Amino acid sequence: MNIVILTGAGVSAESGLGTFRDTDGLWTQYDLSEVATPEGFARNPTLVHDFYNARRSNARDAKPNAAHYALARLLQARDDVTLVTQNVDDLHERAGASGVLHMHGSLMQALCAACGTRWPAPDAMQPEHACPACAQPETRPDVVWFGEIPYHMDEIGAALEACDLFVSIGTSGEVYPAAGFVAQARAQGTRTLELNLEPSGALFDEGRYGPATRIVPEWVEGILKG
Repeated sequence: MNIVILTGAGVSAESGLGTFRDTDGLWTQYDLSEVATPEGFARNPTLVHDFYNARRSNARDAKPNAAHYALARLLQARDDVTLVTQNVDDLHERAGASGVLHMHGSLMQALCAACGTRWPAPDAMQPEHACPACAQPETRPDVVWFGEIPYHMDEIGAALEACDLFVSIGTSGEVYPAAGFVAQARAQGTRTLELNLEPSGALFDEGRYGPATRIVPEWVEGILKG
């Protein structure tokens, strides 16, 4: 049985990393058009770097939770599971998962806007930092901003077409193209399951609701037991 799993911010919330909808989270302190768009970066790269430096620091201080560890166990036990995440933290990998498809990029990577080179991000990046490959001061976070095309879409599309079960974990289902994955799966007759704190409003064949640290390990245990 081929399984595609999509994770969102809800899987990392219990590790202390806020979601877009947290009333007092980091996102509420900034105008997203200023810190999460190419245009905002062009206007004020220092502001954007400061925002992502803070997010990177938060992510590095966070620790994987039981949901991350459960999904890592599933990937280690089976070779028919594709894990796609909207998250830009590295908690899946730190829990032991490999081959995770980060469709929105990674806080832990830097990207040269001039030549496309990627390298491990330092704790803090600034506009004057030069690319190690081309020496241009075009360093940016390797994250997908609003208006940009998410990464790995061909690979994700192929996995969705071949899957027998699509599982959405901790995502609101409101940000495209990920929000369209469940509709694609249902249209081709694939079984769909939502694991979330509360229903997202999208149409799934089945839903299980509660804290990710409880419901994800329970679901994984059931899959591993067959």
